[in-house]
Amino acid sequence: MREHRHMPGRRVLVLAVDGAQSLDVLGPVEVLDSATDRAPTHGYEVEIVAPSGGSVTFSNGVTIQTAPLPDPPPRHDTLLVAGGRGARAAVEDQVLVSWIAAASARARRTASICTGAYLLAEAGLLAGRRATTHWRWCEQLAARHPDLTIEPDALYIRDGTVWTSAGITAGIDMTLALVEEDLGGQVALSVARELVVFLKRPGGQAQFSQALAVQQAGRPALRELQAWIAGHLEEDLSVAALAERANLTERSFSRAFRREVGQTPAEYVEALRIERARMLLEDGVPSLETVARAAGFRSAEVLRRAFHRRLGVGPAAYRERFRVAEGSKGPGP
Repeated sequence: MREHRHMPGRRVLVLAVDGAQSLDVLGPVEVLDSATDRAPTHGYEVEIVAPSGGSVTFSNGVTIQTAPLPDPPPRHDTLLVAGGRGARAAVEDQVLVSWIAAASARARRTASICTGAYLLAEAGLLAGRRATTHWRWCEQLAARHPDLTIEPDALYIRDGTVWTSAGITAGIDMTLALVEEDLGGQVALSVARELVVFLKRPGGQAQFSQALAVQQAGRPALRELQAWIAGHLEEDLSVAALAERANLTERSFSRAFRREVGQTPAEYVEALRIERARMLLEDGVPSLETVARAAGFRSAEVLRRAFHRRLGVGPAAYRERFRVAEGSKGPGP
């Protein structure tokens, strides 16, 4: 972190281990740095620390310099624990896990980004709490620590003095919420505008994982059908039409599809259509009727209902948030 003219009062320790996800570390750091530019006397003094200090190599191969873990941990405002492959592996490092528990006890609040939740859980900091992590790792974390309650659709969760975020860029969402709590909504909004992100993005991580998380069918005919559906969303994708294409009875097709894909055919089709509609809205397509037809919905009203059911926000409001983000002109870098 570069030095500011005034030394701010909120000390933040960001824990990064070898193999950490770079955005888990640098996303929150950018938010805190931008917030400190706007409130230099009340902002953040950020230090990235690692078990041995010195060079830390992220999972993408980029290397940064860090400070060693302060021992004993000092009084500080916030402990942020980054995730990634390295964080999941580091749960076996009992010295590190003990340091996290001790550092958390000397912090006003503790937070994890992505699979940094694994380290918080291993340190006993999530016992009896609600938490989240990257959608891909929610089930495994819940199985490893049945004493916590995983909420897989949340972008971030605050339970008392402990915060957890979903995967990777959700750490930015959570850190903006920390800034809003500390410095107010106007500062947080100004930071969000500069970084060209939502202050509070619509929906949860489910909106990003639906098309990605769905499993591929085992039998080749159903896998081929899945690929075909993605390229023909504007066509008749009723169970009857899909069953005919798969050369199965409707009943056999529905059972096989749900068993092998993990969703009903209707749920699968709607998730892909929502994904197509999101892309069109993000590209600024002005007419909801046009978006609805291109994504395979019968009407704009059917599109609205599906958006509210899946994402908790209407398509017009979703599109408007992208317009605001693109049109906002905050201070230059």
